[in-house]
Amino acid sequence: MIWQVEFWLLIVLVALALIALHVRDLLAAVVVLSAYSFVMALLFVAMGAVDVAFTEATLGAGVSGVLFVVALFSMNRRSED
Repeated sequence: MIWQVEFWLLIVLVALALIALHVRDLLAAVVVLSAYSFVMALLFVAMGAVDVAFTEATLGAGVSGVLFVVALFSMNRRSED
C-alpha cells in the first residue's frame, strides 16, 4: 500500500488514542475505542495480515464495543449523593 496512506492511518490512530484518554463521557469513549479498533484493522490489512485484521474488526470493534455498551446501560451511572 502507499506509505502516505499508512502514515495518515497511523496519525488517525494516535489521535483516536489521545481522544479516548481525554473524553469524559463513557459512551463516547466506547465509540472512540471502537473506531480505534477499526483503524487498527485497516493498518493490519495494509501490512498484509488479513486474518488478523478480520479478527480485530470482529472482536475489537464489534463484540467488545457491544459488550461495553451493554455494561454501561446496565450499571448505575449516577451517584446517590
